Amino acid sequence: MAKAEAHKNVTAEPSRWEFVTGIAVFLVIVLGLVIGSYQLLQWVTDAEQVPLEGVIIQGERAFTSDSDVREAILSGEVGSFFTADVDEIRQRIEALPWAYSASVRKEWPQRLRVFLVEQEPIAIWNHEWIINRQGEVFSADPALIKGTVPEFTGPKTAETEVLRQYQRISGLLGIHDLQIRRIELSERFAIRVWLNNGIELQLGREARLERIQRFLDLYPLIKAESERAIAYADLRYDTGVAIGWHEEEPE
Repeated sequence: MAKAEAHKNVTAEPSRWEFVTGIAVFLVIVLGLVIGSYQLLQWVTDAEQVPLEGVIIQGERAFTSDSDVREAILSGEVGSFFTADVDEIRQRIEALPWAYSASVRKEWPQRLRVFLVEQEPIAIWNHEWIINRQGEVFSADPALIKGTVPEFTGPKTAETEVLRQYQRISGLLGIHDLQIRRIELSERFAIRVWLNNGIELQLGREARLERIQRFLDLYPLIKAESERAIAYADLRYDTGVAIGWHEEEPE
């Protein structure tokens, strides 16, 4: 009986040591994983270990240079390849004057790829702003496009109405190879249009397309009556048109 109990104690003792040893090994492994994970995290978040060393810039551009995009990227914190916030970088790029939209993504191992869509200007608004094809007003240097797009003037918040009238009127004029150089909307919503041939059309507030068509119908007859250049055509009448002529240059 005594021998059996002694044998039982000898058997139990190694089992406890094995359990303690197993726990210790497990704790060492866990501690190693924690330390390793921390060191790995420190490494991947260190911009000096995995820096962003290049950027590929794509998209057709007329007003935004590669250096403009790079300067926008570097205007704030960039971080490493792993920590760089592409959404924040995209916002910096889209803050450029001529940027309409941008997409930014990371490319392993150390660079960014940027695709930039520029604003498509359709007109200069009130001498200092620009309207894009979507009818949105944005701030950029109008001098860069002056003479290549028409100029719109009007009340401060009337850009949508001016654009709508421009699209309707220019569609009709285009059939006759005439283009709008400038369009003005007054505070009373009367419209005046200056054409690429120098003629000013005074259209008033009503029946503008009908008045344009009347001018187009009479234009060949008016030109045939005089060799002098037409300065303006006042179309604010129910019938007929009043014509103003440029003064003849003195000999």
